[in-house]
Amino acid sequence: MAKMRKSYIVMILTAALSAVLVLVAMRVAKKDGAGGAGRRGGTTFSVRTATLETTTLHDYVATNGEVEPQSAVEVFPDMAGRVASVEVQLGSPVTAGQIIAYVDPNEPGARYVHNPVYAPIGGTIVTTPLKVGTKVSTNSVITTIGDIRNLQVTANIPERFVSLLRTGLRANVMLESYPDVTFTARVSRVSPVVDALSRTKEIILTFDRNDARINAGMFAKVILYTVDYSGTVVMPLDSLVTKDDRYYAYVVQADGTVQRREVRLGKTVDAVAQILDGLAEGETVVVEGQTALSDGAKVRDITQGGGEKSGGAQ
Repeated sequence: MAKMRKSYIVMILTAALSAVLVLVAMRVAKKDGAGGAGRRGGTTFSVRTATLETTTLHDYVATNGEVEPQSAVEVFPDMAGRVASVEVQLGSPVTAGQIIAYVDPNEPGARYVHNPVYAPIGGTIVTTPLKVGTKVSTNSVITTIGDIRNLQVTANIPERFVSLLRTGLRANVMLESYPDVTFTARVSRVSPVVDALSRTKEIILTFDRNDARINAGMFAKVILYTVDYSGTVVMPLDSLVTKDDRYYAYVVQADGTVQRREVRLGKTVDAVAQILDGLAEGETVVVEGQTALSDGAKVRDITQGGGEKSGGAQ
């Protein structure tokens, strides 16, 4: 009898506990359902936006070059012998016809007057002249004269860009000595041939203006602008979302919601893409925070100052 009473009590307690658990589960489910509905209908996403403008993208080739005089001439003696005297030094200005050295052509058993070496052009001595006593022939370079007032940059462009090369292309030149300064230049000459070993074509860039800070022999970093892509609005690639190899942008509507819109891309420069179709100038698009959005989502623009222009080009 006692055993039956104990079993009965256990059954009652089990039933009561089950009822309590059911009530708790129903309350939690109701609370979660209300919260979920709130998130779906009431969440506002913080984003940053940009107003679209018609923008030109400037495509370019980055390469290295060397600053050189526009004109430089090596000086040779007329007779073989030994350097008897040197009348100039590195950096000396010279005029055409000026004597820069004398060569002693004397040999054992013979005696000759020292032979003068003349400067063929005016300019500046840009290489250290040979030392007195150096034995020379008519193929020996005594020194080099260059026009350091008019400098140029010689650069090599990879073969795959050869079709884009022409005189008049503009370029920005940066020098290691002045890392925060940009010197402007233009292509003045293009080699007619491609170097078979390096698979590059040489170009000559002339500076837009003379600048005393630029020295012959400097290493130059060159940004050569090749093609301009204009006539469309642009967007940073990382502001777009992709799905099934298609690109989409989120356009902010007047009611504070966004519309997901498919776009067609054109040329891309430095991760900024032309938008050929799907967007128009003056529309406001989301450029940060787009990955959390869906079509019709409500947004709050936190762009500092109220709005930024899209771009990455001029």
